[in-house]
Amino acid sequence: MNNNGVLPPTMTKHLLDWKLHLLAITVSLLAEWIGIIKIPIGIGILVLLPLLYAFIFAILLNPNVIPSMKAVITKKRAMFASYAILLSIMPFIAKFGVGVGPNIEEIIAAGPALLLQELGNVATVLIALPVAVLVFGMGREAIGATHSVAREPNVALIADKYGLQSAEGIGVMGVYVMGTLFGAIYFSLMAGVIASMEIMDIRALAMACGIGSGSMMGACSAALAETIPSQEETITAFAATSNLLTYATGLFVSLFIALPFTEFFYKVISKFKKNQDSAAISETDLSKAIEEPASLTTLQSFILLIVICGVLLLSNWVGQGVNPIDALPAMLILFACCIIGILLKRFIPVNIPAIAWISVAAILISLPQFPFSEYVLAQTDKLGTLQLLTPVLAYAGFAISQTEVDLFKKSGFKIAIVAILTFTGTFLGSAAIAQFML
Repeated sequence: MNNNGVLPPTMTKHLLDWKLHLLAITVSLLAEWIGIIKIPIGIGILVLLPLLYAFIFAILLNPNVIPSMKAVITKKRAMFASYAILLSIMPFIAKFGVGVGPNIEEIIAAGPALLLQELGNVATVLIALPVAVLVFGMGREAIGATHSVAREPNVALIADKYGLQSAEGIGVMGVYVMGTLFGAIYFSLMAGVIASMEIMDIRALAMACGIGSGSMMGACSAALAETIPSQEETITAFAATSNLLTYATGLFVSLFIALPFTEFFYKVISKFKKNQDSAAISETDLSKAIEEPASLTTLQSFILLIVICGVLLLSNWVGQGVNPIDALPAMLILFACCIIGILLKRFIPVNIPAIAWISVAAILISLPQFPFSEYVLAQTDKLGTLQLLTPVLAYAGFAISQTEVDLFKKSGFKIAIVAILTFTGTFLGSAAIAQFML
């Protein structure tokens, strides 16, 4: 992806725009006030979480989606909301990491299942590729679109091997954009329905949530926890551990197993393809979507993270009933883990995302061997995992750009279906392997 450098210090004030954060607070609090809605749908239960409402409310206020909303929030404010998404997921990741320590023995016992469930990505190809090629007539862009869930490491792999302006690059970016727009919402709905059917071990489903995306993992595991509340700690621990392992193994599985298999399967499937015209997104459509905004300096990240922690405390207050003063020590613990993760990412010359370092730091302080682990666990229990995720989706709704809206209008139907099949295949494949290994 393109990198436009570092955000100038003169632009820092836009990161602290009080109107943007006030809107995020308002949307989050309204969503938490509505609460969780469970709808029986015959085959299971559809769990509607506050994060879904927050995302919908924010989209309806986004001027790129509804132009008349520019009176509420300008397009410039919406653009700066994108910086809050990654930072707002960090305390949530730290909270998940803290849940690993108390369950470390159970996690170690399930070690083989955790390691091998990553191979479930192959199911992504089996489910999504035939539809992409035979139904929508896609060419080699189907390889990029269906070889994985298309998060950052997978995009980097395709960029390195084929280039982002290649057919494969266009495919992976199409699914990447759809995942950014709707991935977390879809995983929350799918996971809740499958868990309510009681056909798989909840640990296997929790492992399948860890796909290398903080927001998707969070939404997925939150839905599982709401469906089976008595297993919340187990779900949190297994999802967090699986997500961390995905950072370490996911790229290699894609490189040596999933991508070569996709290439082979594409050659087989394409022999039955009647329409040789590609129905892919054009290069022009994605040329703007793959642009990355300027990165934040360490100081800018710290400043914005402080503001976001305040937003999270208010969301937790409405959702959990714990006032911000009582929950402040817990938030400071998570904030410290985030600072450690950001600094390690900046100064250690290894391509490991900050949220992976944050997970490691949070896990270490929650282990029984850590001197203050009991204090850490007692304090962080005051923060609800679901309440820490709702503002993330609020910022995500505000951050949707005009390019993404135009892309969805033009090619959204086909690529959205392929993306949904890709997400479904990854989740079910990983869960099936984990179930077999347990």
